[in-house]
Amino acid sequence: MSRTRASSSIALAALVLVAGFALTGPAQAQQAAQPRLPASAEERAAYGRLDPLARSVFWSREMEINPADPVAGVRLAESLRQMGQHEQAAQTAQQVLASQPANVDAMLEVGRAHIARGQAFYGIAALEQARVIAPNDWRPLSLLGVAYQHVRRADDARIAWEAALRLSPENPEVLTNSAMALATAGDAAGAEALLRRAVAGPSATQQMRLNLAMVLGLQGRIGEAEQIIRRELPPEAADRNIEWLRNQSRPQSADVRAEGLSSARTWSSLQSQ
Repeated sequence: MSRTRASSSIALAALVLVAGFALTGPAQAQQAAQPRLPASAEERAAYGRLDPLARSVFWSREMEINPADPVAGVRLAESLRQMGQHEQAAQTAQQVLASQPANVDAMLEVGRAHIARGQAFYGIAALEQARVIAPNDWRPLSLLGVAYQHVRRADDARIAWEAALRLSPENPEVLTNSAMALATAGDAAGAEALLRRAVAGPSATQQMRLNLAMVLGLQGRIGEAEQIIRRELPPEAADRNIEWLRNQSRPQSADVRAEGLSSARTWSSLQSQ
């Protein structure tokens, strides 16, 4: 090829490249400048089935796209709480309320997070506000019962749970909360009666059944408790829980059982190992 023809070919190639850039460059830049869109309902449902860490990453991204999203902030707070990041969960839910002061779900997450971090007192105001805004919703009442119980307002707790059961009869979550309050007060028999009602329904959870095992064990009925525990937990975890119950039912452990709430927290921590 002659030098002239080679130069012409190079010039032609350069012209094609420039033309191509002129056609594709601005379009690509325009596409990059377009704002990200929130995930679809199907995508959100799919992420809702994942573990708390994956959900926290997903909902953080959704909040970046739209900080005023009525769902993303609450779901992020929920996933943080389930990861044990209770203070951050409470702060996230409070941020939602700063822009959406009537968001009942955010108020509930504030209450749950403070209860979970052992500072239920600081969640009561949000839960009481939720009760006023949503008087026909049993959830604020159920959580208020837990919070009142934590701050030694036993009568208020009982009234809250009774009101919740009027709105949602035989609700297993309310029955369980009320039962655990009785257990922490030393009334294992009363707790058993409520927990048997709670686990009888189709929506009963493993935690509810294990709580029933606990109150049976605290009454010295280790055999009945063991049957439940071994159905719910793998052998090593079952052995630890059964041994814990045996220790609680021994005479020298009476002072431990009298502490009530401390024993219930130890039981919950043991099951999670």
